[in-house]
Amino acid sequence: MLALKFVDAHVHLSDEQYSSCVEEVVAEARKAGVVALVSNSTNLKTGINSLSLAERYPGLVYAALGIHPWNVQTLDEGELQKMVNLIKQQRLNRALVAVGEIGLDSKYKQIMEQQTMVFDRMLRLAEQMDLPVIIHSRGTTSLIMDMLPSYKLRRVLLHWFSNPISALNEATERSYYVSEGPASVYSEGLREVIREVPLEKLLTETDGPVRYFKAPFMGRRTTPAYIPRVVNAIAEVKKLEPARVSEQITENFETFFGIRLN
Repeated sequence: MLALKFVDAHVHLSDEQYSSCVEEVVAEARKAGVVALVSNSTNLKTGINSLSLAERYPGLVYAALGIHPWNVQTLDEGELQKMVNLIKQQRLNRALVAVGEIGLDSKYKQIMEQQTMVFDRMLRLAEQMDLPVIIHSRGTTSLIMDMLPSYKLRRVLLHWFSNPISALNEATERSYYVSEGPASVYSEGLREVIREVPLEKLLTETDGPVRYFKAPFMGRRTTPAYIPRVVNAIAEVKKLEPARVSEQITENFETFFGIRLN
Protein backbone atom coordinates (compact mmCIF):
# COMPACT_ATOMS: atom_id res chain seq x y z
CA MET A 1 0.00 0.00 0.00
CA LEU A 2 1.36 3.39 -1.02
CA ALA A 3 1.89 5.98 1.70
CA LEU A 4 -0.41 8.99 1.54
CA LYS A 5 1.00 12.33 0.46
CA PHE A 6 0.09 15.59 2.17
CA VAL A 7 0.56 19.29 1.39
CA ASP A 8 0.42 22.49 3.46
CA ALA A 9 -0.58 25.38 1.21
CA HIS A 10 -0.34 28.00 3.93
CA VAL A 11 2.17 28.03 6.77
CA HIS A 12 4.48 30.78 8.05
CA LEU A 13 7.68 28.78 8.26
CA SER A 14 9.74 31.98 8.28
CA ASP A 15 7.99 33.26 11.42
CA GLU A 16 10.26 33.99 14.38
CA GLN A 17 8.45 31.36 16.46
CA TYR A 18 9.90 28.69 14.18
CA SER A 19 13.40 30.16 13.96
CA SER A 20 14.90 27.97 16.68
CA CYS A 21 13.14 24.77 15.65
CA VAL A 22 12.72 24.88 11.88
CA GLU A 23 14.77 21.73 11.28
CA GLU A 24 12.64 19.84 13.78
CA VAL A 25 9.43 21.16 12.21
CA VAL A 26 10.57 20.13 8.72
CA ALA A 27 11.60 16.70 9.99
CA GLU A 28 8.18 16.24 11.65
CA ALA A 29 6.48 17.25 8.41
CA ARG A 30 8.45 14.78 6.34
CA LYS A 31 7.82 12.00 8.83
CA ALA A 32 4.08 12.72 8.61
CA GLY A 33 4.15 12.39 4.82
CA VAL A 34 4.08 16.09 3.93
CA VAL A 35 5.70 16.38 0.49
CA ALA A 36 5.34 20.13 -0.05
CA LEU A 37 4.55 23.30 1.87
CA VAL A 38 4.28 26.96 1.00
CA SER A 39 5.95 29.38 3.42
CA ASN A 40 3.82 32.51 3.31
CA SER A 41 5.46 35.82 4.12
CA THR A 42 3.94 38.75 5.98
CA ASN A 43 6.57 41.42 5.26
CA LEU A 44 9.91 41.90 3.51
CA LYS A 45 11.96 40.16 6.21
CA THR A 46 9.86 37.02 6.28
CA GLY A 47 9.73 37.03 2.49
CA ILE A 48 13.52 36.94 2.25
CA ASN A 49 13.59 34.22 4.91
CA SER A 50 10.99 32.15 3.05
CA LEU A 51 13.15 32.24 -0.07
CA SER A 52 16.14 31.14 2.01
CA LEU A 53 14.15 28.24 3.45
CA ALA A 54 13.07 27.20 -0.04
CA GLU A 55 16.72 27.15 -1.06
CA ARG A 56 17.60 25.16 2.08
CA TYR A 57 14.83 22.58 1.52
CA PRO A 58 14.42 22.38 -2.27
CA GLY A 59 11.45 20.42 -3.54
CA LEU A 60 9.76 20.57 -0.14
CA VAL A 61 9.52 24.26 0.79
CA TYR A 62 8.16 26.87 -1.62
CA ALA A 63 7.73 30.60 -1.04
CA ALA A 64 4.85 33.06 -1.30
CA LEU A 65 5.83 36.73 -1.07
CA GLY A 66 3.55 39.55 0.03
CA ILE A 67 2.52 42.08 2.66
CA HIS A 68 0.00 40.89 5.26
CA PRO A 69 -2.71 43.46 6.14
CA TRP A 70 -1.59 43.29 9.80
CA ASN A 71 1.72 44.85 8.78
CA VAL A 72 0.30 47.73 6.76
CA GLN A 73 0.18 49.99 9.83
CA THR A 74 3.98 49.83 10.19
CA LEU A 75 4.76 49.72 6.48
CA ASP A 76 6.56 52.53 4.72
CA GLU A 77 6.76 53.11 0.98
CA GLY A 78 10.37 51.97 0.96
CA GLU A 79 9.57 48.49 2.26
CA LEU A 80 6.58 48.15 -0.04
CA GLN A 81 8.71 49.02 -3.06
CA LYS A 82 11.43 46.59 -1.94
CA MET A 83 8.84 43.81 -1.74
CA VAL A 84 7.59 44.68 -5.22
CA ASN A 85 11.17 44.62 -6.50
CA LEU A 86 11.89 41.31 -4.77
CA ILE A 87 8.89 39.63 -6.38
CA LYS A 88 9.91 40.94 -9.79
CA GLN A 89 13.51 39.81 -9.29
CA GLN A 90 12.47 36.34 -8.16
CA ARG A 91 9.80 35.73 -10.79
CA LEU A 92 11.88 33.11 -12.59
CA ASN A 93 12.85 31.41 -9.34
CA ARG A 94 10.92 28.11 -9.27
CA ALA A 95 10.68 28.41 -5.49
CA LEU A 96 8.42 31.48 -5.81
CA VAL A 97 4.93 30.09 -6.38
CA ALA A 98 2.51 32.85 -5.29
CA VAL A 99 1.93 36.35 -3.98
CA GLY A 100 0.85 35.96 -0.37
CA GLU A 101 -0.22 36.46 2.26
CA ILE A 102 -2.14 39.52 1.14
CA GLY A 103 -5.65 40.83 1.76
CA LEU A 104 -7.82 42.93 4.05
CA ASP A 105 -8.70 42.58 7.74
CA SER A 106 -11.72 44.19 9.41
CA LYS A 107 -9.94 44.23 12.77
CA TYR A 108 -7.90 47.16 11.49
CA LYS A 109 -10.72 49.30 10.13
CA GLN A 110 -8.90 52.49 11.05
CA ILE A 111 -6.30 51.78 8.35
CA MET A 112 -8.62 50.21 5.77
CA GLU A 113 -7.67 52.82 3.18
CA GLN A 114 -3.97 51.94 3.54
CA GLN A 115 -4.79 48.22 3.55
CA THR A 116 -6.73 48.59 0.33
CA MET A 117 -3.88 50.51 -1.32
CA VAL A 118 -1.33 47.81 -0.45
CA PHE A 119 -3.72 45.01 -1.43
CA ASP A 120 -4.33 46.68 -4.79
CA ARG A 121 -0.58 47.05 -5.32
CA MET A 122 -0.02 43.36 -4.59
CA LEU A 123 -2.91 42.25 -6.81
CA ARG A 124 -1.69 44.40 -9.70
CA LEU A 125 1.76 42.90 -9.30
CA ALA A 126 0.38 39.34 -9.24
CA GLU A 127 -1.53 40.18 -12.40
CA GLN A 128 1.61 41.56 -14.03
CA MET A 129 3.83 38.66 -12.93
CA ASP A 130 1.15 36.04 -13.71
CA LEU A 131 1.32 34.58 -10.20
CA PRO A 132 -1.44 33.04 -8.05
CA VAL A 133 -2.56 34.95 -4.95
CA ILE A 134 -3.15 33.73 -1.38
CA ILE A 135 -5.72 35.95 0.30
CA HIS A 136 -6.50 36.81 3.93
CA SER A 137 -10.13 37.94 4.25
CA ARG A 138 -11.11 38.11 7.92
CA GLY A 139 -14.36 40.05 8.06
CA THR A 140 -13.81 41.35 4.54
CA THR A 141 -14.74 38.45 2.25
CA SER A 142 -17.67 40.23 0.58
CA LEU A 143 -15.59 43.36 -0.03
CA ILE A 144 -12.74 41.31 -1.51
CA MET A 145 -15.14 39.32 -3.69
CA ASP A 146 -16.39 42.64 -5.09
CA MET A 147 -12.82 43.77 -5.81
CA LEU A 148 -11.31 40.69 -7.44
CA PRO A 149 -13.13 40.77 -10.82
CA SER A 150 -11.25 44.02 -11.55
CA TYR A 151 -8.01 42.03 -11.83
CA LYS A 152 -6.84 39.40 -14.29
CA LEU A 153 -5.53 36.85 -11.83
CA ARG A 154 -4.27 33.40 -12.74
CA ARG A 155 -5.58 31.69 -9.62
CA VAL A 156 -7.06 32.79 -6.28
CA LEU A 157 -6.84 30.98 -2.93
CA LEU A 158 -9.10 32.15 -0.10
CA HIS A 159 -7.11 30.99 2.90
CA TRP A 160 -9.00 29.79 6.00
CA PHE A 161 -12.37 30.70 4.45
CA SER A 162 -15.08 30.75 7.11
CA ASN A 163 -17.86 33.14 6.13
CA PRO A 164 -20.13 34.27 4.72
CA ILE A 165 -21.35 31.01 3.23
CA SER A 166 -23.30 33.13 0.73
CA ALA A 167 -19.97 34.11 -0.87
CA LEU A 168 -18.84 30.52 -1.19
CA ASN A 169 -20.96 29.61 -4.20
CA GLU A 170 -19.76 32.71 -6.00
CA ALA A 171 -16.16 31.84 -5.18
CA THR A 172 -16.47 28.32 -6.52
CA GLU A 173 -18.31 29.57 -9.61
CA ARG A 174 -15.25 31.73 -10.28
CA SER A 175 -13.02 28.66 -9.80
CA TYR A 176 -11.35 30.11 -6.72
CA TYR A 177 -9.72 27.68 -4.31
CA VAL A 178 -10.37 27.45 -0.58
CA SER A 179 -7.97 26.14 2.08
CA GLU A 180 -8.88 24.83 5.51
CA GLY A 181 -6.75 23.74 8.44
CA PRO A 182 -6.75 22.10 11.87
CA ALA A 183 -9.97 23.80 13.01
CA SER A 184 -11.84 21.65 10.48
CA VAL A 185 -11.38 18.75 12.91
CA TYR A 186 -13.80 20.34 15.42
CA SER A 187 -15.47 23.43 13.87
CA GLU A 188 -18.93 22.77 12.46
CA GLY A 189 -18.75 26.11 10.63
CA LEU A 190 -15.65 25.06 8.71
CA ARG A 191 -17.05 21.60 8.12
CA GLU A 192 -20.05 23.26 6.49
CA VAL A 193 -17.65 25.10 4.17
CA ILE A 194 -15.90 21.81 3.36
CA ARG A 195 -19.26 20.21 2.51
CA GLU A 196 -19.99 22.99 0.02
CA VAL A 197 -16.60 23.33 -1.68
CA PRO A 198 -15.90 20.88 -4.51
CA LEU A 199 -13.00 18.62 -3.54
CA GLU A 200 -11.26 19.76 -6.74
CA LYS A 201 -11.06 23.31 -5.32
CA LEU A 202 -9.94 22.45 -1.80
CA LEU A 203 -6.47 22.73 -0.26
CA THR A 204 -5.11 21.94 3.20
CA GLU A 205 -3.20 24.35 5.43
CA THR A 206 -2.08 24.86 9.03
CA ASP A 207 -1.40 28.62 9.20
CA GLY A 208 1.35 27.77 11.69
CA PRO A 209 2.60 29.03 14.05
CA VAL A 210 -1.01 29.96 14.97
CA ARG A 211 -1.65 28.28 18.33
CA TYR A 212 -5.25 29.09 19.22
CA PHE A 213 -6.73 25.82 17.99
CA LYS A 214 -8.93 23.82 20.35
CA ALA A 215 -8.56 20.15 21.32
CA PRO A 216 -6.91 17.95 20.11
CA PHE A 217 -4.35 20.64 19.22
CA MET A 218 -4.64 22.92 22.25
CA GLY A 219 -1.31 24.02 23.73
CA ARG A 220 0.75 22.25 21.10
CA ARG A 221 3.10 23.71 18.51
CA THR A 222 1.32 24.00 15.17
CA THR A 223 3.28 22.35 12.36
CA PRO A 224 2.58 20.88 8.92
CA ALA A 225 2.55 17.47 10.65
CA TYR A 226 -1.09 18.32 11.51
CA ILE A 227 -2.13 17.92 7.86
CA PRO A 228 -3.01 14.19 8.01
CA ARG A 229 -5.64 15.01 10.64
CA VAL A 230 -7.02 17.74 8.40
CA VAL A 231 -7.25 15.32 5.48
CA ASN A 232 -9.03 12.79 7.71
CA ALA A 233 -11.53 15.48 8.76
CA ILE A 234 -12.21 16.38 5.13
CA ALA A 235 -12.63 12.71 4.24
CA GLU A 236 -15.11 12.32 7.09
CA VAL A 237 -17.16 15.31 5.96
CA LYS A 238 -17.05 14.34 2.29
CA LYS A 239 -17.70 10.64 3.09
CA LEU A 240 -14.63 9.62 1.09
CA GLU A 241 -11.55 7.57 1.78
CA PRO A 242 -8.56 9.60 3.09
CA ALA A 243 -6.46 8.26 0.20
CA ARG A 244 -8.90 9.76 -2.31
CA VAL A 245 -8.85 13.11 -0.51
CA SER A 246 -5.07 13.13 -0.17
CA GLU A 247 -4.58 12.33 -3.85
CA GLN A 248 -6.98 15.02 -5.05
CA ILE A 249 -5.65 17.74 -2.75
CA THR A 250 -2.08 16.99 -3.83
CA GLU A 251 -3.22 17.32 -7.44
CA ASN A 252 -4.99 20.60 -6.56
CA PHE A 253 -1.75 21.89 -5.01
CA GLU A 254 0.16 21.13 -8.21
CA THR A 255 -2.50 22.79 -10.36
CA PHE A 256 -2.85 25.89 -8.23
CA PHE A 257 0.86 26.58 -7.76
CA GLY A 258 1.98 25.31 -11.16
CA ILE A 259 4.51 22.82 -9.84
CA ARG A 260 5.05 19.09 -10.21
CA LEU A 261 5.72 17.16 -7.02
CA ASN A 262 7.89 14.04 -6.90
